[in-house]
Order: sequence, then structure tokens, then C-alpha cells
Amino acid sequence: MEARAIQRTVRQSARKMRLVIDLIRGRGVAEAVAILRFSKKRAARQIHKVLKSAVANAQQAAQRQNAPFDADQLRVKYAVVNEGATLKRFTAAAMGRATPILKRTSHVEIHVASDTAPAPAAKAAPATATNAEPKAKAKAKAKPKKKAAASKKKKTTKKASR
Repeated sequence: MEARAIQRTVRQSARKMRLVIDLIRGRGVAEAVAILRFSKKRAARQIHKVLKSAVANAQQAAQRQNAPFDADQLRVKYAVVNEGATLKRFTAAAMGRATPILKRTSHVEIHVASDTAPAPAAKAAPATATNAEPKAKAKAKAKPKKKAAASKKKKTTKKASR
């Protein structure tokens, strides 16, 4: 089951909101909600609303399909914050000038999907004594032994000339 929720034109910059959205990406919904509830960032409140909406949308989709629903098995599959429209305002500056103020907005999009556990992979056959011996011999042949005799380097001295 997959569902999404989008909130547009949130009155906070995307750069600040991305700091919070990075904390919950890929996590389980219960863990993400706990992170957002105890975060000190203002963006956490808006992202929490979007996450709750995405979970509610998943629940509604499950009811429409008459499928079982468990919110604890949902994960944050996709979470992104994009820039929205920028509100342009001006304030008075020195010598009769005006200075622009950019009030940035952002769009929050979260997708949640049910966490389906993959089928357990078949275990590899354990190494037996017959399999291990040829491998050990091949490794021993492949590594050449280092020569004990080290080459002597001649020291050259330069005479100071004036």
C-alpha cells in the first residue's frame, strides 16, 4: 500500500525544512512521528502534519481496496522539500532607497509505503574440507614470496660550493 501527501506554500524556506526532512527519510512512521514530536525546529510541526495526512491517505486507500491496514508497517519511502513561490517585499533603507525582502515558501511531499519483508534468501552451502583445500592452495600459489635481500641504496653527498 502506498500513499502520498503534499502541502504547498509553507511559509518557511526550503533550506531550513530540508534539515528536518532528512531526519525522517527512510524511517518507519512511528519512529518518524517520535522524531518530529520532539524536534525543536519549527519545520517539524508542518512536516508532522503532512506525515499524518499521508498515513490517513494510506488508511483510506486500504479501506477502498478492502485490504488490511497496519500503520506500524508503513515507512517513509520518499520525502522531499522543494522551493515554492517567493514573496517579494521591500523595506525602507538609507537615503531614500528600498531594500528587497524575500519571503520564501516551500512545498513538502511525503510518500509512505507498507514495509513488506523480502523472502528469506537461500543460505549458501557451508565450506567443506574438500572445497577449502583447493582454495587455500590457489591462494598460496598466487602470492609470491618477498625476497629477504633488500637493495642497498648509495648515499650521495653534495659538497657545498661557494
